[in-house]
Amino acid sequence: MTIFKTLKTQFSALRNTYTLSPLTLILLTVVFVFCVDNATFWSIGSPIFEGHPLSFAGFLLAVYLLTTAAFSLFGFAWTVKPFLMFILILSAVTSYYMDRLGVVIDRDMIQNVMVTTMAESKHLVTVGFVTHVFVLGVLPALGIACVKVTRHSMLKSIAMPVLTFSVSMALATGLLMADLKSYSSILRERKDLMGSYQPGMPLVSTIRYAKLMTRTANLQIAAIGEDATKGPAYSASRKPVLTIVVAGETARAQNFSLNGYDKDTNPRLSQLPVVSFTDVNSCGTATAVSLPCMFSNFTRDDYSYEKGISNQNVLDVFDHAGLHVEWWDNNTGHKGIADRVGSRMMSAADGAAFCASGECTDGVFMHALAEYASTITEDTVLVLHHIGSHGPTYYLRYPAEFERFTPACRTAEFKNCTAAEITNSYDNTIAYTDEILAQTIEFLNAQTQLSTALVYVSDHGESLGEGGLYLHGSPYFMAPEFQTKVPMILWMSQRFQDQFAIDQSCIADQRSGTLSHDNLFHSLLGMMDIKTRERDPELDIFASCKAGLKNVKVADK
Repeated sequence: MTIFKTLKTQFSALRNTYTLSPLTLILLTVVFVFCVDNATFWSIGSPIFEGHPLSFAGFLLAVYLLTTAAFSLFGFAWTVKPFLMFILILSAVTSYYMDRLGVVIDRDMIQNVMVTTMAESKHLVTVGFVTHVFVLGVLPALGIACVKVTRHSMLKSIAMPVLTFSVSMALATGLLMADLKSYSSILRERKDLMGSYQPGMPLVSTIRYAKLMTRTANLQIAAIGEDATKGPAYSASRKPVLTIVVAGETARAQNFSLNGYDKDTNPRLSQLPVVSFTDVNSCGTATAVSLPCMFSNFTRDDYSYEKGISNQNVLDVFDHAGLHVEWWDNNTGHKGIADRVGSRMMSAADGAAFCASGECTDGVFMHALAEYASTITEDTVLVLHHIGSHGPTYYLRYPAEFERFTPACRTAEFKNCTAAEITNSYDNTIAYTDEILAQTIEFLNAQTQLSTALVYVSDHGESLGEGGLYLHGSPYFMAPEFQTKVPMILWMSQRFQDQFAIDQSCIADQRSGTLSHDNLFHSLLGMMDIKTRERDPELDIFASCKAGLKNVKVADK
């Protein structure tokens, strides 16, 4: 108790040492955040304004004044300290991910944060992160807590924030208007500049996310494909169909040796009769966007979060057609895609040997799949959501005996690893995905009581340090192809090819064509011979590859 009393006395003494007005406290805090938490902002802005120092200075001052205006709304004696302490800690958190990993905190990233799991997010809380936040966020916040805020009369307390806001906005507007043509051009062409500004971008993105959630809180789900029926490939005297759709995680096409990568990351699949499509674009750069989009009937240009959650998807269409549909997850959940079909989350109960670290590698699917296949008596679509290559802890995504490329980075602190070690660790995850896909294909091929096929496609790619970017989730307009080019692989048993009259050589002819997640919805329906007005033959890669229909448009709309 004596220690606590002593600390309380010392804190009270410190608190009374410095007395500042709310406005002064705001101005000093903005200066601190502006200078300390915006390394990326400065590094982007400096070359943009190179040779134009006065224009750069005017721009910086305008941004400073706009920030001051926004903060002045909290410039009351009873709100200013809690608000500024929050800003300091928030800026420290977001600047770490922006400056160290190149992660832009836009609305989609806020959405990713809100839907992530503890198992996923804990790997991002490293010693370096905690140290950064403590030094640049917590300590300055404690400094503000020690400051005594000057209290004014009620009238002055209300007038000062209003006046500060008005004056700051007026000055900022004047500065921007002085060179509006140049500034507007820069802001239009270089969205990454303000996208890197802390804490402006995170605050604006949070507000946008809150508005989105409010706007979509009571949306009704519209049914699609209720007219869906099985086509003529389904007959009474045949074997049940099992199609496995593997939703990959964070696998980028550039690191698949099937696509020309110079390291042999696909030794198993290269020995199997698969078709690897080499030019496939993702719908987004993060799971929360790409996963719902790729199973929806919307193209990337048409897709939005509102449309995604208010419309059924391809799994519902399969269900309407009378197929049994299930979703098995070893990742962060199905994001609402499987709300109306069966789903299960994989755990140590499905294979303790694959879950030694508390998280399961994708080998956990195999034992459950062996048990499940023997029970299938009806046409089935099974989605396996892999954890794949999810970072930053790539080394946890594969068993130790599968560490083929060495030395490998075995920490989430990328600063402690070389570029080669990070890439080796990531390549090991791709090689393990290759192993699991090969095991799955070999298992399916051995199921003589079933007609089987497998489609694999990743949700998005990954940056491994190229251009200073790591991980994924960059806004699509500025995302490198490492985050948007994804692998897509097709395997069909001979029984499946015969039943659905699919010419695999015709499909293989399309492997270097430009495809995207836009094709998945329609191609799955075409592959499975599901007749519905929802299928667009223009986006169905199987449309011209059915026996007797090669090079002929198939229209069932």
